[in-house]
Parts: sequence; C-alpha cells; structure tokens
Amino acid sequence: MVFLTIFLIMKATIQTQGSQFTVEQGDKLFVNRFPETNDGDQVKIDKVLMLVDDGKATFGTPTVEGASVTAKILENKKDKKIIVFKKKRRQGYKRRKGHRQHISVIEIESIDLK
Repeated sequence: MVFLTIFLIMKATIQTQGSQFTVEQGDKLFVNRFPETNDGDQVKIDKVLMLVDDGKATFGTPTVEGASVTAKILENKKDKKIIVFKKKRRQGYKRRKGHRQHISVIEIESIDLK
C-alpha cells in the first residue's frame, strides 16, 4: 500500500524592483539592486499581489492587506556584460558600448499573513 502525502506550500506573487515574481519559502531570485543595502540584510516586501495558502487563493486589489514577504540579501553584484552596438550602413557610423546591471541575489525566508 502506497501512501501519498501532499504538502501544501504557501506561495505568493510579489512585485519588487519593477518586476513580478511567484515565490515560495527558500527560493533564490536575481532582482535589480536594492538601494543602500549590504550582504546579509533583511528586506520586507509589502507588495503581495496574490497569496495561495492551503490551496486557497487570495487576490489583492491591488495588494493583499496584511501580507508581507521577508527576504535576505545574499549578495550584491553586477550581472554579465551586455554589448550595445549601433551601425548605420554605408555611413561610416559605428558605436559600441557595454553595460553591466547592478543586481541583488535574495533568498525568500518567510511569507507572512496577519
């Protein structure tokens, strides 16, 4: 006889640093850098757009009241280099520039609902 256990995990859809993510506890994300933070700091994200708890979904208008996500900043670093190359044909016009985006690596510690 095989027993099937279903673990109901709390998930949340959050908006942070201009992007939306669906996260659960223990997830690691690469987001735009949080200003004035260091490695090891904790960040509280209050913009929770949707929350799924025990298979029951709660949608915010626009955010879920009393819900928050706590994340720990693992590392602040730069992303890989992106080359921007512009050229106009037969005009002798060429421009080459590079750009490295500042990012934060965060880990979701907890999803709270008051």
